[in-house]
Amino acid sequence: MVKYNMRKGNLLILVVLLSNLTLFGQNDVAFTKSNFKSKSAEFKIALQQYQVGDLKYFGGNYNDALKQYLLANKFNSSSSNLTAKIGDCYVYLSKLEKGINYLNKAYSLDENLDGYFIYQLARAYHLKNDFDNAIKKYQLSKIKKNKIEPKLINGIDQNIKACNYAKELIKIPLNVKVESLSEAVNSENEEYVPVITADESELFFTSRRSNTTGGNKDEGLDDYYEDIYYSKKENDKWTKAVNLGRPVNGYFHDATVGLSLDGQKLFLYRDNKKGVGNILVSKKEGDQWSEPKELPEPINSKNQETSACYSPSGNTIYFVSNRSGGQGGKDIYKASKNKKGEWGNVMNLGSTVNSVEDEDAIFLHPDGKTLYFSSRGHNTMGGYDVFKTENIKGRWSKPINIGYPINSSADDVCFVLTASGDYGYYTSIKEEGKGKRDIYRVSFLDELNKPKLTLLKGVVSDRKTAEKILATLEIYDNTKDKLVGTFETNSSTGRFMVSLPAGRDYGISVKKEDYLFYSENFNVPDTAAFQVVEKFIKLDKLEVGKKVVLNNIFYDYSKASLRASSFNELSKVVELLKTNPKMKIEFSAHTDSRGGDAYNKNLSQQRAQSCVDYLLNKSIAKDRLVAKGYGEKQLVVTDLKIEQLSTEEEKEVGHQKNRRTEFKILEN
Repeated sequence: MVKYNMRKGNLLILVVLLSNLTLFGQNDVAFTKSNFKSKSAEFKIALQQYQVGDLKYFGGNYNDALKQYLLANKFNSSSSNLTAKIGDCYVYLSKLEKGINYLNKAYSLDENLDGYFIYQLARAYHLKNDFDNAIKKYQLSKIKKNKIEPKLINGIDQNIKACNYAKELIKIPLNVKVESLSEAVNSENEEYVPVITADESELFFTSRRSNTTGGNKDEGLDDYYEDIYYSKKENDKWTKAVNLGRPVNGYFHDATVGLSLDGQKLFLYRDNKKGVGNILVSKKEGDQWSEPKELPEPINSKNQETSACYSPSGNTIYFVSNRSGGQGGKDIYKASKNKKGEWGNVMNLGSTVNSVEDEDAIFLHPDGKTLYFSSRGHNTMGGYDVFKTENIKGRWSKPINIGYPINSSADDVCFVLTASGDYGYYTSIKEEGKGKRDIYRVSFLDELNKPKLTLLKGVVSDRKTAEKILATLEIYDNTKDKLVGTFETNSSTGRFMVSLPAGRDYGISVKKEDYLFYSENFNVPDTAAFQVVEKFIKLDKLEVGKKVVLNNIFYDYSKASLRASSFNELSKVVELLKTNPKMKIEFSAHTDSRGGDAYNKNLSQQRAQSCVDYLLNKSIAKDRLVAKGYGEKQLVVTDLKIEQLSTEEEKEVGHQKNRRTEFKILEN
């Protein structure tokens, strides 16, 4: 009897457990009128909330959809479909923990849940770096593949591969610090595509805010039109971002895509009249931005161009396009200027860089050889990751994932790096972010692999009046006797900033009509560490008695013969004399104090005559030119000052300043 009662009791318990399990596993209560006959009024209100939520949900407005769904959920929290949609909204809004909870609950309510929601559950685990659970759910979603869109099915194996790759990448994190920018930049809206000046003094980015130009919304997205915003560094902090306004921002979408390293030319993206996105450029003229103009063909095309950046010289533009003939999807291309200043010679960067998937969001570092971009096609942690490739002797290296925690399981895009290599900026989606997409700053804490270049910046002004000047800078490769690039100073501030990648001997010339030009020499060897050189250049008006030191005149050792690297400098003198046909000048050469007086005087006279001879061969009249050798009679650094210097290197610099070639205006 006791045994019987025990068996009867166990059977009763088993029935109850199975009943509870059934209630837990298959307790889906559909949103139908028949399920709520006793609560018809409440059902009607909840159903309306559900239906409004669906309108928002299928229109991509997940925030408003979620509000309606949560109201309906208060009435019926046992609808698997409604619960799954709530979870899906949370995932889209980067509230991953809540998304996972609701999606798991939906699956517990109905194990035959639409496979799309299983896929989204896997994606939520993936984004939270819970890779093992993500892989399990991805595999489960494949079983239910009859309910998933084909394009998602094709990506499941790729996502599983990304999870396994992410597990390995997280084991070797970079020594970096990743921080969200302050509320001066990031807001509860979306912020993305940061572009910076090379010295990290100015920041431009894209956002969707209520103060968008025109104040309108894109009804298709139920969000504000994109506009470009601006912030600058003051006391090492970003100022409150302001809308850049017209003419850069129009009444529809305007987005940042690239910036010249000096911040004077801004690339932006707009849809054209045919509904295809193209790249435009706006130039800063004084303190105003010009009306954006579309880049010409063959850069822009009938297809979509989404990103662009300049080379340090400004003679090459790298850009992204989905035009036919590429490797697949969006590819990275480059176009170069010809001698007439026209863009052409478009080249795809090839299969080493471009994959069969999309590449986008490109940035060429001021070192001129390191290209950063985002890709879905190379080994990623999920979605887009940031990669870099280097141009080595004309060939692009195999792209490498720049690593965790910069890259994550979410889309990580639009990476830019300061000239120093110390700080990077990019766009990512993180749970702790202020909006769905935010801008983050990366501090690189290791000193390894720092860029090798000189960042030359400064101001050009009139020596007498101190008025800032709109001047032209020409940069030459003295070794190759080749013009590297031509730049302009800002007309209001006189400021300029150029990058001099390592491995070249540069000649810098600054000129302005009715002024004497200024020259400077920068030898930046391959071994040179990153440095910032600031110059405050003062130009003299063309007046009798004014002189210029020609810093890019070079002679063979202890000889008077000119090196070919001097010819660009002398051509500037030829140009000046032809522009001013009444001008007469004296060429003077000087030595340091080492060596005999007679030897120094004779050598300097011969060197001055070599310069005059060059100009005579360029059809400059002999009566306009005087050659004068001063030897060591006009030292700019005295022997006493040189002796007071502490190192031999410093003393040699003093001697170099004395060994110079000048010209002086005798008549004008």
